[in-house]
Amino acid sequence: LRIILSTGIGVIEHPFTISGSALMPGDKIILSGTIAEHGMAVLSQREGLQFEMPVLSDAAPLHELVQVMLTVGGESVHALRDATRGGVAAVLNEFATSSHVGIQIKEKAIPVLPAVAGACGLLGLDPLYVANEGKLVASVAAKKAGAVLSAMRKHPLGKDAVIVGEVVADRPMLVSLQTALGSWRIVDVPLTEQLPRIC
Repeated sequence: LRIILSTGIGVIEHPFTISGSALMPGDKIILSGTIAEHGMAVLSQREGLQFEMPVLSDAAPLHELVQVMLTVGGESVHALRDATRGGVAAVLNEFATSSHVGIQIKEKAIPVLPAVAGACGLLGLDPLYVANEGKLVASVAAKKAGAVLSAMRKHPLGKDAVIVGEVVADRPMLVSLQTALGSWRIVDVPLTEQLPRIC
């Protein structure tokens, strides 16, 4: 049995309040790129699965992308999280609960690579709940969301960034998704992990 422990130590070099409890109605929800690659890559290796197109992990350091966002957005960047265990769904539910707001996202806006979508469909997994290691979710004030998104897209790790939804005042602590057919469904808190624990 080998156990590796690590601790991050540093200094916050900005005066902004960035917190899961800082979302405001009207904020735009930004996703930094395509989702679910890491979890599906790990699963395929663990289980010896082979897909028509290889699925590669998205593992990457996000600090430079975050710095770009803060330089442009400043105090308008209300919340940031990397979407690891529990995926994007877990992050959005944490945001909604901590800030007592509702969050509405659109299925059509969520970027998923064809190979990942195919693998998830084959295994009955929802990409929103699959782990990522190089993607973040942000809540940004509407007045700065466009500028932040544009700046993110100029960075290699944000080239596929998109606005996937917004924060609303009604239906607090609830995350809703508009399906491709136009209907709405609730995006629940993950009750269990879809995949064996990765880290």
